[in-house]
Amino acid sequence: MAVFEVDDIVHALQTVRQRWRETHRRSPEPGGRELPAREALAGIVGTLKGVLFPMRLGPPDLRQETENFYVGHALDAALHDLLAQASLELRYKARHGGRSHAESDERAVALVRAFAARLPGIRELLDSDVLAAFHGDPAAGSVDEVLLCYPGVLAMIHHRLAHELYRLELPLLARIVSELAHEKTGIDIHPGARIGGSFFVDHGTGVVIGETTVIGERVRLYQAVTLGAKRFPRDAEGHLEKGLARHPIVEDDVVVYAGATILGRVTIGRGAVIGGNVWVTQDVAPGSHVTQAVSRSEASHAAAGPDPAAPAAVAGTVSS
Repeated sequence: MAVFEVDDIVHALQTVRQRWRETHRRSPEPGGRELPAREALAGIVGTLKGVLFPMRLGPPDLRQETENFYVGHALDAALHDLLAQASLELRYKARHGGRSHAESDERAVALVRAFAARLPGIRELLDSDVLAAFHGDPAAGSVDEVLLCYPGVLAMIHHRLAHELYRLELPLLARIVSELAHEKTGIDIHPGARIGGSFFVDHGTGVVIGETTVIGERVRLYQAVTLGAKRFPRDAEGHLEKGLARHPIVEDDVVVYAGATILGRVTIGRGAVIGGNVWVTQDVAPGSHVTQAVSRSEASHAAAGPDPAAPAAVAGTVSS
């Protein structure tokens, strides 16, 4: 006698799946998986890390005299695997856009070729990120330690790859790549975010960077920083409007300390410093310092009522 009677559950789950597939116009034809696989993308990214940094993130027994052979072999395998996943995403889109599988597969080849051509540029950006981490953290013993150990660098390897997939209109692949880093590091960077070179996330846990964020060169963030949206406009039917610019612009040489929250399409001017646990929803002038009011007298004054002359949207004091 069976310990568990599963037949009724199996049939009930089939009914639920069928209802979902009919509602969302999923193909009724029998066949394999229709969507890209997280497991496959994890393997592809792992291989690409070795391609980008073969003597640090490649096989442990790799020697420099065989470096190019390894890079060529691994890159070819990763690109073929990526092509299969890109084809799945494009075929998925084609069901709603009227494009044939043959057209989707042809486009997938072109997009993966374009992605491959961008890998040298990605490596150069990552080199600048690694150096920014090394020079920005007094605890860093070497650039190799930074590359091998720092969660912010791992998150940026994923982001640099994911952002190019996003630019090539493969947003599902891009999102999977970014979420693989999110679950490992606690750093949540949307693949649409535009981030300049020499970017450093120190510690990193709890950092959130939204889709339309624009970050300049040599910017440094600490843990629990949010670069988010302030509000979500809706259309006449009450649906969220997609794709609007709703996240901050952070100009060159800005530092944002732990726990700061910056919301909306505001601009943080070049060289500004945003102190820990500050809440910002308006523009900050270049070179300004926005900090928490920390003295008891200031806290008491705040409890008595807001100062009409103070900017209501910045929870802190501003100097320039």
